[in-house]
Amino acid sequence: MATPQAESSGTLGTFTGVFIPSILTILGIILFLRLGFVVGNAGLRNTLIIIGIATAVSVVTSLSLAAIATNLEVRGGGDYYMISRTLGVDFGGAIGVVLFLAQSVSIAFYSVGFGEAVADAADISASWAPQVIAAGAVALLFGLAWLGADAASRFQFGVMVLLVLALASFYLGAVPGFDAGTAGDGWSPPGSELGFWAIFAIFFPAVTGFTQGVSLSGDLRDPGRSLPIGTFAAVGVSTVVYGTVAVLFAGNLPSGELAADTGAMGTVAAWSPLIVAGVVAATLSSAMASFLGAPRILQSLATDRVFPILNGFAAGHGPTSNPRRATLLSLAIALATIALGDLNVIAPVVSMFFLISYGLLNYATYFEARGADPSFRPRFRFFDKRLSLVGAVACLFVMLAINPIAGAVAIAALLGIRFYLQQSERLDRWTDATGSYYFQRARESIRSIPTGHRSARSWRPQVLAFSAEPRRRARLLRFASWMEGGSGLTAVVQIVVGHGAVKRREREEQDAALQREIADLDLEVYGRAILAHDAMEALPVIVQSFGLGPIKANTVLFGWPESDAPGHIEGYIEAVREVHRLGLNVVNMHSHSDKWEHLEAISRSERRIDIWWGDDDASRMALLSAYLFTRTPEWSQAKVRLLGGAAAGELIAPTRKILEEMAFAARIPADVECFVNPDGETMAAESADAAFVFIPGRLRRTSLVGLGDVELVGLLGRLPTAAVFLAGEAFDLVAPPETVEQQALLAAEERLDTAEKRAKRLEGQLTELTAALEETRARATNPAYAITKDDVAAAELRVVNVTRRVASAQANLDAARQELVDLSNG
Repeated sequence: MATPQAESSGTLGTFTGVFIPSILTILGIILFLRLGFVVGNAGLRNTLIIIGIATAVSVVTSLSLAAIATNLEVRGGGDYYMISRTLGVDFGGAIGVVLFLAQSVSIAFYSVGFGEAVADAADISASWAPQVIAAGAVALLFGLAWLGADAASRFQFGVMVLLVLALASFYLGAVPGFDAGTAGDGWSPPGSELGFWAIFAIFFPAVTGFTQGVSLSGDLRDPGRSLPIGTFAAVGVSTVVYGTVAVLFAGNLPSGELAADTGAMGTVAAWSPLIVAGVVAATLSSAMASFLGAPRILQSLATDRVFPILNGFAAGHGPTSNPRRATLLSLAIALATIALGDLNVIAPVVSMFFLISYGLLNYATYFEARGADPSFRPRFRFFDKRLSLVGAVACLFVMLAINPIAGAVAIAALLGIRFYLQQSERLDRWTDATGSYYFQRARESIRSIPTGHRSARSWRPQVLAFSAEPRRRARLLRFASWMEGGSGLTAVVQIVVGHGAVKRREREEQDAALQREIADLDLEVYGRAILAHDAMEALPVIVQSFGLGPIKANTVLFGWPESDAPGHIEGYIEAVREVHRLGLNVVNMHSHSDKWEHLEAISRSERRIDIWWGDDDASRMALLSAYLFTRTPEWSQAKVRLLGGAAAGELIAPTRKILEEMAFAARIPADVECFVNPDGETMAAESADAAFVFIPGRLRRTSLVGLGDVELVGLLGRLPTAAVFLAGEAFDLVAPPETVEQQALLAAEERLDTAEKRAKRLEGQLTELTAALEETRARATNPAYAITKDDVAAAELRVVNVTRRVASAQANLDAARQELVDLSNG
């Protein structure tokens, strides 16, 4: 998602700001002390495969990085900034924290490696020497980081010179000494006890530094240009170096010697002291890159105010906003890590954090591209979202292949921080790709929903509620969420009557108030205030235009007027009639504040829903709604009671049995009771202690009546909280998966199949009879055959009869085909 940014205040270019820190981290300790070991144990063939897999992960991630970097004006924070602006603050904040810690701890790792190299070169045997030397190196690097990226970059120029000299010394010694026979002997794996993935795990950390330059994004003059170019250059050069060094190792020393000697590069080099200088340079450069990257990630986190406790680290020094406070914290973490001594326990987890960041960079690109947002317009075009997804999966696979336990710990830490951020209340500070991604998924899902005839089994409540009074709206929306039962959608509309500028402002105010009210209720409801000249004229228009494609209102919810004055009731009934005429279901909820308070006071285990059964579609809708009620936490323990009526002179027992069998077939648990000709008095008395009462209704000219033509205007006032259901469509609680239309289509297909088979069979018969007729006619002219004219006439008659049957079969076939076309198009 593009975000407006100020012009970058950075001073570093592509070479100094991206290429050098990345290449110096990639060409590190693995190259000088472990690559020969890898070749000796894996063989040259498998080593090149390992380098190829690792490079593939690096290249795919670089492609993803280039796509995001050229779609954003990248600020400071590197990986954190790009991931947070794409996947959102939850993932971004989590990866920011773990990357800051990982890079801060990495300062100690690289410094201890430097200390060990210096101690070995100086022949210092004291066990404390590497830690003391490492602490001194950290202090030196801290001074450079304190001065800023420019000073650190000048230091890295010197380190780069040492690294180039070390590699030159190796090539000058290895190229003349290359022996093709030795290389051939070392081509295949020598039968090492270490497996392929164990050796891969040893090598892979070599390529985990290719995004070090990303951490300096805030110090770059042109991040969008420098990040992809510098990263690709670092990955390309390092791949060539690792590949050629592996080949030269195999051609200079036998596998056994390579596997046993971690200092094989010094053995092959023209001048071995330069290799020691290269090791020193590699460790210091990697530590320096981490010392520059970690504080800038923390500063970006603090600037975004993701974690309030970190806000103080947002302060920067000088024109480039050098993060000195964050640098102090990185120093403290590095020194504390060095003091621990044994770093092997947490080292694998740190490597996993880097892999997670690469996986998230790949997934962020896929996520952004998958969302198809018009604002996703990266200048770098050579990427593919499917390749980015493959890269994300590959990073996860590599994590589990290298160290499943460390990978699980790292993932758990990331998800734990993300969960914390999800639960935290905060204002949205930027627009990420999340909304676009889910919009695209919703778009595709809507287009996938069948638009033809649908089975009654797939009915879902898609409720459109109308409410003009905020004090009653909360009850109406709560009822809608219960009736929805987690299966449908609910929207609420408030009509603002009038026109002109004042009313337009009022509509905006009412809309904002409606959104706040929905948020306070914590309901999954969508609300909108609409301006209209006349509410009654607007009502049918709103109902018909609500929705998109197959997602449209099938149920309209009204709140019963609090006043029973004739004018109010007549206007209300007319509104209900207007909507019902459009073929929609209408639900009318009757609930005064005192009744609602009584309902809320009833414990969940004692709640009961009474349904007065009229054996019609409205009754079936009421029963289904009661079941949906019980799928919500508030009504999960409630009982459903089905109340039926028997005519005078009829036995109650058979009626009760019919209702029990119906409820069982519908798979809705319900207690059944029956009464003889229940009237309003019976209904009021029997449902007096119910929590909710559902009544099927019917419209008369100016009134709404219920079971037994009871006038509901007077009855509802004597009942607890109640809802009157008017069905605008057929409800079948025991419907098969096939609709009537689908069954008709299947029958038409069977008739077509039968007609085709009959026509084919008759055409075969006609062909045979026609051939027989020609043969009979031919024989009739030959005296050798006793064929009479009657024989010829009989053969002709058979052909005529079958021809007629063929014509009839073809007519039936044409009719079957047309029937199938009509049903398919209907």
